[in-house]
Amino acid sequence: MFRDSSIIRWRAYKDRYMLEGYECSSCGKKYFESKGMCPCGSIEFNEIEFSGVGKIVSFTQIHSGPEAFSEQGKYCVAIIDLAEGARITAQIVDCKFEDLAIGTNVEAVFRKFYKSGEKGAIHYGTKFVPKF
Repeated sequence: MFRDSSIIRWRAYKDRYMLEGYECSSCGKKYFESKGMCPCGSIEFNEIEFSGVGKIVSFTQIHSGPEAFSEQGKYCVAIIDLAEGARITAQIVDCKFEDLAIGTNVEAVFRKFYKSGEKGAIHYGTKFVPKF
């Protein structure tokens, strides 16, 4: 019996590993995640690649996250406006919470998210680091 590799399937998610998204072919609005229909009424989208730079528009510190993230302790999450106009929610790393501010420039990095159990797969994805 042939079984799909969950790792191979996860790597196929463009928005998780390649920072790719979609642009409405009618109005040009950009989205990080796939949309069925743009608010302008169009259902036609083009795939685009984001630069990975943006600005923090809101942020918070998670004190007690999901069990899979428990080894990280407290961590920061932000809403980021990407330079191309799309908005993304992502973890902020390599800084202290006290050093973050609305308007801080950030850049995408590829980092470990979590490990599935003691011997499970290690999950990676996009996080952001501040550019002070």
